[in-house]
Amino acid sequence: MIIGIDIRVLTRGARTGIEEYTINLLSRLFLLGREHQFKLFYNAFSQQPLEFNWEELPNVKIYRFHFPNRFVFDPLAKFFRMPKIDALLGGVDIFFSSHFLLGETNCPKILTFHDLSFEYFPEFFSAQKRLWHSFVNPRQRAREARGIIAVSGSTKNDLIDLYGIEERKIKTIYSGVAENFQRLEIKDGELEIRKKYGLPPKFILYFGTIEPRKNLEGLIGAYEIFRRKNPDLNHALVLAGAPGWLCQKIFSAASRSTFKKDIVFTGFVEPQDKSALYNLASLFVFPSLFEGFGFPPLEAMACGVPTIASFTSSFPEVIDDGALLVDPYNLGELAWAMAEVLRDENLREDLIFKGFGRARNFSWDKCARETLEFLISNS
Repeated sequence: MIIGIDIRVLTRGARTGIEEYTINLLSRLFLLGREHQFKLFYNAFSQQPLEFNWEELPNVKIYRFHFPNRFVFDPLAKFFRMPKIDALLGGVDIFFSSHFLLGETNCPKILTFHDLSFEYFPEFFSAQKRLWHSFVNPRQRAREARGIIAVSGSTKNDLIDLYGIEERKIKTIYSGVAENFQRLEIKDGELEIRKKYGLPPKFILYFGTIEPRKNLEGLIGAYEIFRRKNPDLNHALVLAGAPGWLCQKIFSAASRSTFKKDIVFTGFVEPQDKSALYNLASLFVFPSLFEGFGFPPLEAMACGVPTIASFTSSFPEVIDDGALLVDPYNLGELAWAMAEVLRDENLREDLIFKGFGRARNFSWDKCARETLEFLISNS
């Protein structure tokens, strides 16, 4: 079978959840599907170089095009339903996209939906991003697709409830946790990592994009309550990740805090440093208001870090009892949970044990195998 794959999400060189999903899934998919041919559609006026060995594989070929997506390719696809991507690739049996991007094909198309946060919380997205969502029309993309992969049952239910998609079209296939997220002996590199990111001796960690949907103003407020009520627990708060939309409000909240000297922003974290960063933390907290899957809590759990996350959206389903789940809108509850985990050694060890077990349920090999089966069954 010849499988076309849209890899336009990789043209920016970013490493958000969708890029991580695409890179990890495809790296396994190409090896798993050795008897199939994969034609990759890589289009943008300005492209980041791909730092993968995919083209060295005999069953993979990348087709590079330089149409400006925003001003040429997307309008042509939306208003004239051309060009046909499968024709640009020289013909494929089925076309797969890891996001709901615009693009027309004559062959069956499979899309992955990661979440519908833009429907529930449009205020957390920039005007430009809201305009893009309106232009792309995810509802229409979902209805036109032969099949949809939802990264969680929560996202599947949202597709059914909000978009009226037939349940038979949707397959829940969980994302994975990469093997490099594990408990490490990092004594040799500890000083280097601490110096590189300005890490204090003891800290509570958040990792992800610095943006409103992650509820970081709430986390800063909960941290203030935690420090006032527990003066003997002087752990710093480390907010790790690249700045996103409306991040200035979060920086301002930190600068106004009584404990601003103990709130650290690391900026972008290199992929190779993420596991060590998790391992150095005393506690991981992820109070996001909405996630379709949520990589960071599972990554932290796989590294043996006791974890607190939100009792919202996909978290009860994905994380289950591997972390302590709290109401992200209740800052007092979040502050109590942080103190409880840091003080109660039995609770901490229980969370570490259960977190390890839960994280092991999510593998990229399993995700790739189920994705390939879904592609074949819909071709």
